[in-house]
Amino acid sequence: MSVLRPFRASDMFKFNNVNLDIWTETYNIGFYLHYLSRWPDLCCVQEAPSGRMMGYVIGKAEGQGLEWHGHVTAITVAPEYRRLSLARKMMGLLELVSEQIYQGFFVDLYVRCNNQIAIDMYEGLGYSVYRRVKEYYGSLGIGKGGRDEEDAFDMRKPLSRDTAKRSIRANGRDMIVTAHDVS
Repeated sequence: MSVLRPFRASDMFKFNNVNLDIWTETYNIGFYLHYLSRWPDLCCVQEAPSGRMMGYVIGKAEGQGLEWHGHVTAITVAPEYRRLSLARKMMGLLELVSEQIYQGFFVDLYVRCNNQIAIDMYEGLGYSVYRRVKEYYGSLGIGKGGRDEEDAFDMRKPLSRDTAKRSIRANGRDMIVTAHDVS
């Protein structure tokens, strides 16, 4: 049985099996340490009984007024541990903390538009596309369908505080903004 526990700085010495994946965004050590010191309750790992890291999530609380929310900065599960609902468990904890501790209106995340497996998973968790962000991950040029392959969907899930459901929209895939608009 695995355990979901807080992310510790020493975990950075054990997460290569998780980070060495084409879909996983990786950051420098200072970035992870900043998150761990500022939002430790929004950073956790899933660990196997052997001590091997199975996956992790790091997040933060940000925004102002009705835009105050939890943000999933990175979530990843090692390939050998996928399809075990580990991401669902980690997302559930981040959503719970975003709602109960930070009193956010919603949780959001960015996902590559061509990562259909992740998009399907997030939609299954109750997230929907709020907008498309042009060249969020840089630019690889035009891909299938005339869209830049490095665009991102800003996906959001309303929390109970968002009673008017302002964080969702029906036509989110058609709402296109630039990366500058969201930075």
